[in-house]
Amino acid sequence: MIPGGMDPKKMQALMKQMGIKSEEIPAKSVVIETDSGKLIVDNPQVTQISMQGQKSLQITGEIRVEENTENDIKLIMEQTGCSEEEAKAALEKSKGDIAEAILSLSESKE
Repeated sequence: MIPGGMDPKKMQALMKQMGIKSEEIPAKSVVIETDSGKLIVDNPQVTQISMQGQKSLQITGEIRVEENTENDIKLIMEQTGCSEEEAKAALEKSKGDIAEAILSLSESKE
């Protein structure tokens, strides 16, 4: 446990004695890609920590999620026979609701 009143310089000296190095990385954004989409960290503060030959990153900032819609667009195109642009527009209009997008495109073609 770190004492509450430890001076940052003393903390850095202690970390150096333990073989721990930290370095700030000037980043504009951080993107983590997952199967379901992307986690995007805007205005990040990124610190690289090196300890015993291992490197790790500590990231803080404003996190937002971008869902992967490629599969949704393909499904809408298959179900309705519409173009990619029409599928994207319908998906945006329905705020990501696939069923509503398909219904709206199907009704407009009748």
